[in-house]
Amino acid sequence: MSDSETAPERELTMSRAIVDAIASEMRANDDVFVMGEDVADYGGIFDSTEGLLEEFGREKIMDVPISETGFIGAAVGAAQVGMRPIAELMFADFFGVGMDQIYNQMAKNTYMSGSGVRVPMVLMTAVGGTYNDAAQHSQTLYGTFAHLPGMKVVVPSTAADAKGLMHAAIRDDDPVVYMFHKRLMGIGWMPAPDGPKTPVSDEDYTIEFGNADIKRRGDDVTVVTLGLHVHRALEAANDLDGEIDTEVIDLRTLVPLDTETVLDSVRKTGRLVVVDEDYHSFGVSGEIVARAAEGGLDDLSAVRRVTMPDTPIPYARPLEQEVNPGADDIADAIRGVTE
Repeated sequence: MSDSETAPERELTMSRAIVDAIASEMRANDDVFVMGEDVADYGGIFDSTEGLLEEFGREKIMDVPISETGFIGAAVGAAQVGMRPIAELMFADFFGVGMDQIYNQMAKNTYMSGSGVRVPMVLMTAVGGTYNDAAQHSQTLYGTFAHLPGMKVVVPSTAADAKGLMHAAIRDDDPVVYMFHKRLMGIGWMPAPDGPKTPVSDEDYTIEFGNADIKRRGDDVTVVTLGLHVHRALEAANDLDGEIDTEVIDLRTLVPLDTETVLDSVRKTGRLVVVDEDYHSFGVSGEIVARAAEGGLDDLSAVRRVTMPDTPIPYARPLEQEVNPGADDIADAIRGVTE
């Protein structure tokens, strides 16, 4: 089915919704399996595979050595011979040690072979900061992956979206980078904000890639964002309710990107704020502004970007909170485009 709203629902955290989708796909298709660091006995350090080992065993839920090049390369090979691996890169920050396998193999092999091989695999990875894990474990790097052709890029912000997007990712015949924000997973030692825990259908469903979701409708300002900052944008919009009527768009996928939903909103509001936990320069925020200008420059009267500054992410809590955009920063930007 494609519409989760017609089936019975229960409320899940984002981590449980991800596991629910993976388990369902594994039951339906013997070619689906999971491999990564600490995905078996530990259940993933952000609970992304919790409980799967007990049901599917070690032949399907595989702990691997600390060698991203090795296990991502193995996943690429398995995908090319017809399996559907889910390889977990523990932190997106670690992409550098496996970049050849990710970008020169996973992303390019279908093109390089003239479509002689497909690479139907999911590279699942944790992104984001806000919990003091310093510069090598706190980045989002959405723009880095989206910039490189050949990979679809998915960023859920709620449990309902996480399930539908994971079903779609596993079934896709192209490589998908599935980026979940640690702060949204609902694990006990890292409390999530209000919002990501949502009703989720008992039945399987997919969410089409390239289909943004308008999380809040408004007429005065368009806010475009993804991941954790969907919830911070909604907080800012609710705080401004009665003063400024703010529309909040959750992109959900970066590749493909739903440009039309953004342009339709900007035509209505005339004002655009882009919020991104990734770095300010050469990234998602600049791409959204560029597309808005190319497709609707005459409709735009004001634009602001709210992003991470171009600096390594600090370890110290006060410094990390200073650089990571909060609801107050977003509210200031919304006010700024209406002045």
